[in-house]
Amino acid sequence: MSEAEAGAAMPEEARPNERTLQVLRDIANRLRIHSIRTTCTASSGHPTSCSSAAEIMSVLFFYTMRYKQSDLENPDNDRFILSKRLSFVDVATGWLGQGLGASCGMAYTGKYFDRASYRVFCLLGDGESSEGSVWEALAFAAYYSLDNLVAIFDVNRLGHGGSFPLEHYVEVYQKRCEAFGWNTYVVDGRDVEALCQVFWQAAHVKGKPTAVVAKTFKGRGMPNVEDSESWHGKPMPQERADAIIKLIESQIQTNRSLTPQPPIEDSPQVNIEDIKMTIPPAYEVGDMMATRKACGLALAKLGYSNDRVVVLDSDTKNYTFSEIFKKEHPERFIECFVAEQNMVSVALGCAMRGRTVAFASTFAAYLSRAYDQIRVGAICGINLRIIGSHCGVSVGEDGPTQMALEDLAMFRALPSCTIFYPSDAVSTEHAVYLAANTKGICYIRTSQPETEVIYTPQETFKIGQAKVIRYSDKDKVTIVAAGVTLHEALMAADELCRQDISVRIIDLFTIKPLDTATIISSAKATGGRIITVEDHYPEGGVGEAVCAAVSSEPDIVVRQLAAPVMGVPRSGRPGEMLSMFGISARHIVVAVKRMLTQ
Repeated sequence: MSEAEAGAAMPEEARPNERTLQVLRDIANRLRIHSIRTTCTASSGHPTSCSSAAEIMSVLFFYTMRYKQSDLENPDNDRFILSKRLSFVDVATGWLGQGLGASCGMAYTGKYFDRASYRVFCLLGDGESSEGSVWEALAFAAYYSLDNLVAIFDVNRLGHGGSFPLEHYVEVYQKRCEAFGWNTYVVDGRDVEALCQVFWQAAHVKGKPTAVVAKTFKGRGMPNVEDSESWHGKPMPQERADAIIKLIESQIQTNRSLTPQPPIEDSPQVNIEDIKMTIPPAYEVGDMMATRKACGLALAKLGYSNDRVVVLDSDTKNYTFSEIFKKEHPERFIECFVAEQNMVSVALGCAMRGRTVAFASTFAAYLSRAYDQIRVGAICGINLRIIGSHCGVSVGEDGPTQMALEDLAMFRALPSCTIFYPSDAVSTEHAVYLAANTKGICYIRTSQPETEVIYTPQETFKIGQAKVIRYSDKDKVTIVAAGVTLHEALMAADELCRQDISVRIIDLFTIKPLDTATIISSAKATGGRIITVEDHYPEGGVGEAVCAAVSSEPDIVVRQLAAPVMGVPRSGRPGEMLSMFGISARHIVVAVKRMLTQ
């Protein structure tokens, strides 16, 4: 059916009868009562916002959406997203603006990966439409023709501090959505029959996502509260709530409910458990390769192990080497262009309900833009793998705006987050494989410069297990490093050996969880002396992680080498930058000698 045909009136046989319409109105009023009662009990919440969207929710859940009430996680169910965490809501979107991006990920998965009939509905407030991430998602959905996606704008005019800029000018919302390539309807959000009509029309539009701009009134049905300022986010006083509930109850004419239609069961069976690499890494000790390229190769290899591995990128694929995955698995690569917030939200949507193993890849410095989306994914317990490349001052000529020097601090602060920091191509491939099989948020930190392969293809790696790669009974200091600085530590160890000073080298591999036992035992074997060296700011990085790990141990001293906060932006060759910021092999040698003389 064409878009023009979809704009036609709902056929008579599909129209809800007057009895059904009255039940939908009554359900909406019951939802209002529930919101008033629960927010009164909690002494917190948004009863007025709930009231504005009550008819929308009633029509969606009891007339339009197809799902099994007894099995809310069924893969064939229609999906629903809003900025709340409820049993039937897949993503809690925190401070708004993120739900539509996650909905895009679900709709993309449904249309292109599952090729299934389920649809995705996202309810947005008019206030959150000011968020740039909403418009990133609008552009994404139109570009990929997500005609299984419906966004509903609840335009109730009022927010925390008063009215929003567009107030009730719903035609402006309509024009903006249409300008982004969406099929758009304007509707009276209080009219259940009109809502039934536009949702039916949306189901028959092909080639475009649909936006429903619903004019509503905050606090609908509440005398002296409806469409009034200063009630946002406030529960009703109990005596006032009782009177309002009594009034709303008097308007309910039926005691019936409605059973939603069952879903169309056409989603494929999916297995994303226990993904294995089919062959060991194809590298030899002494080979030179940047971990960012090794990561791209590992992703492509992993794609052959499981057809549900998908990769998202934000127009950096030729630098992150995710283009290798795109070349070999083009149908499972999602280009999100320069919109990192939306990329992460889309990835979260793809990963929901265990439909894909999603990796989101970009420059690590750009992930700071999407930190709120990442932390929401962690809060919701979503399994998402994030790859950040171009980390630290070793980015070199690309300059300070590309240098991620705070990314470890960002991810260490997230609950249940696993952080991989591989140091060569072999350990990078293991990091990708382990991340694919790990629950929660995983972060893989990769570097730009080529580094030497130091592990054999037969080496094994485990999360939370560091590698002691150089040691002897004569070791005086333990050096803890990862990534680029591990190779600086190895060069420093060679120079110190020539001066008859033996040091122990630990490759952390995972920064979180940290191998505390190995660090402490090595420190005790080397006179309680530890030097950490990292291509990261001192705040929140490797040094602070190690200091926390040994804090309860007496007689262990930690000396931290890290990139100081840069006063003047600059760029240079990677080796020059490591030296300039005090984390080169030469600086490690000096730090070891100084520690031994103190």
